[in-house]
Amino acid sequence: MEGLEATSELQSRLSSLSFSSFPGVTSKQSDTRPLDRLQNTDLSQSCTESKNQAEMDENKEDSVQHSEGNEEAPAERAPGEGGEENNSAGSCQLSAEMKAQMPPLKPPTTWTSAALKELKAKLRTEDDSVVTVYRGDIMTVHVPTVPEAKKVCWEFATDGYDIGFGIYFDWSPVTSRSITVHISESSDDEEEEEELEAPVGNGDVEKGSKTQTNSNLAEVLPVYRQDSHVSVQGGSHDFPGEGTYLLKFDNSYSLWRNKTLYYRVYYSA
Repeated sequence: MEGLEATSELQSRLSSLSFSSFPGVTSKQSDTRPLDRLQNTDLSQSCTESKNQAEMDENKEDSVQHSEGNEEAPAERAPGEGGEENNSAGSCQLSAEMKAQMPPLKPPTTWTSAALKELKAKLRTEDDSVVTVYRGDIMTVHVPTVPEAKKVCWEFATDGYDIGFGIYFDWSPVTSRSITVHISESSDDEEEEEELEAPVGNGDVEKGSKTQTNSNLAEVLPVYRQDSHVSVQGGSHDFPGEGTYLLKFDNSYSLWRNKTLYYRVYYSA
């Protein structure tokens, strides 16, 4: 207890002292700036903050570069993707361009002649100029264009009965300069046999109506029944360009009668 009392007495005396009690000592007001204004001198904390800031800046730069790379490198289409659509579109465009390049065909020049006996007598002496077109058959003569000529000409006659006749032009490139003859029992069979040329389908020979199934095939003269047993049927047509003429002698409408045909096809300059 005595110790506590002595301590209290000492504190009371110290508190009663002032700067004026000591000569030559003047009081000076201390700086009362708050502690939060003092500069932080903790070096470990400063290094940690600098490291975190550097990592943030680096991540930001990587993000910007990655974004720019995505913009510069568009996604590539997988191989073969959309190939069929492109081929189909290419095929359609090619067909449309081919049709656009086809000029309109001029009508042929046709004539008849009363020299029926003279033509038959002359053609009997030539090879392959007299043929029999059997009932239900169609005979097609393929005549390619040649650079030495400018037009194709024809003449024909029959014995006793008429025959259907028509001409078409195939714009496909010429692969052979030989004149060839094809026989078919019907126009349906002819379509299967000559798929590349896709000849005309069934129609009414009386009306000359035929259906074309090949986009490269153009009609020069529709198939009609001709009175070739009464007079010589002849004509010519100027080449519209490179291609092949299809001269059709149609006896598909006949159920009982075969037709003897005298014909010749030749070029003219």
